[in-house]
Amino acid sequence: MSHELDEIDQGILRLLQEDARLSNKQLAHLLHRSPNPIYIRVKRLQDEGYIKRYTTVLDPKKIGRGMTVYTQVKLKEHSQKSLRTFMHEVVKLPEVMECYHMTGDFDFFLKIALKDMDEYNSLLMEKLSNLPDVGTMESLFVMSEVKNETCFLF
Repeated sequence: MSHELDEIDQGILRLLQEDARLSNKQLAHLLHRSPNPIYIRVKRLQDEGYIKRYTTVLDPKKIGRGMTVYTQVKLKEHSQKSLRTFMHEVVKLPEVMECYHMTGDFDFFLKIALKDMDEYNSLLMEKLSNLPDVGTMESLFVMSEVKNETCFLF
């Protein structure tokens, strides 16, 4: 059961989004509180699902994934089985960073991270186009990143 987030909870979440490595002691110091109550709050925020996971944000260019592509996919068939099968298979592709089931002209919106156009072509020809019931695809290539935020504001 989730509860309403108060100012302290919001402060914890704000600080952890900026630096997930902060200890409970550091959080307590920054929020002018005692470490034990902060520990209890962090645990509750985790248990209630406000904190889904802790992660590290990498620079895609430095790890050979500097090309970002957004691909819209429209399936040929829209049965429950077809939709579920596509979702089950597309999440297995390591190049696909995000997948959203959408309203509108296309059924799915994918965020894909790749090295270059050759890698995209291979992904398209050998993997994406071979997924069950894939019909139309349209890809949008990121030319430059203007904003990429991972923190929600409170």
